[in-house]
Amino acid sequence: MSLVNVTFVVLDLETTGATPKNGSAITEIGAVKIRGGIRLGEYKTFVNPLAHIPPYITELTGITDQMVAGAPIIDDALPGFLDFCGGHAETVLVAHNAPFDLGFLMAAASDCDISWPDYLVLDTVRLARALIARDEIPNCKLSTLAIFFDTEVKPTHRALDDANTTVDVLYGLLERAGSRDVTTLESLITLSRKRQSREKGGTDALHWRIKEEYVEWSTTAQELDVPPQSFE
Repeated sequence: MSLVNVTFVVLDLETTGATPKNGSAITEIGAVKIRGGIRLGEYKTFVNPLAHIPPYITELTGITDQMVAGAPIIDDALPGFLDFCGGHAETVLVAHNAPFDLGFLMAAASDCDISWPDYLVLDTVRLARALIARDEIPNCKLSTLAIFFDTEVKPTHRALDDANTTVDVLYGLLERAGSRDVTTLESLITLSRKRQSREKGGTDALHWRIKEEYVEWSTTAQELDVPPQSFE
């Protein structure tokens, strides 16, 4: 399928911590739906995590317990988000450092007894590693790529802002991909799945903790919370 005909939902989450495995939960969802360079819609909602937001997370995101107190819990928020995304046959999900976001979303779906749609997922970290030379940027943080591509919206650690930043980063990456004759979804997926060795020993795992602030060129042999086929 030509990339101009693909519907992408570019998403970002804010959370109470690094991984759902330690009880961390979603506090905010932001997403932008695009196709052929046209923005089709936006989605944003706070989510009540039913737990205290740690001070260091509030310092990072600005999201407080009071801001999410009246928000829907994930059981109520997730179905609406999935409705916005549309079915897996029509939508490709995009995220920056996708294992983080997809790990939380898939864990939430499991907790809510919701069958997770079999979406194709593109990770702009992996695309950046495939399309940008190491001497062009020091790392693949969203903030670094925002400067590199001169995005209209800069990352703020708020879900919709960061999703909008990722949209512009995606456009920049797709332009670079086009210069390599990568113009179809199939060829873009193949490019994103190529082994990307960034350290001795050549692991292919992404190094992530809390969001993109830890996304460096080097990778760490670390178990991911999302099966590879779910986000590559």
